[in-house]
Amino acid sequence: MTLVNPAASISDVLVDYLRENGLEQDVLDVQIEEAWPRVMGDTVTRLTRSVEMKNGLLIVHVNSAALKTQLFENRFELVRKLNEAVGAPAIRDCRILG
Repeated sequence: MTLVNPAASISDVLVDYLRENGLEQDVLDVQIEEAWPRVMGDTVTRLTRSVEMKNGLLIVHVNSAALKTQLFENRFELVRKLNEAVGAPAIRDCRILG
């Protein structure tokens, strides 16, 4: 068992626990999925069939060929904004599918 620094915040202790138990990426995956509507807005969210994270891979299914193209062209900015929204480099790669 790891000793906890008495001055550590609850947040720090929780992050350490998740990391030690291999759960950090799972939590980040859920946070990314939940951040999608907030970061992308109503129009993109309405045209999105699903958003799924699998071990750092963001998979987005959209209903519009035009949106697919636009998201693909801006995928690096998309990844940056979503990672910023969760405060961690949760997304390592992304796939935009029609």
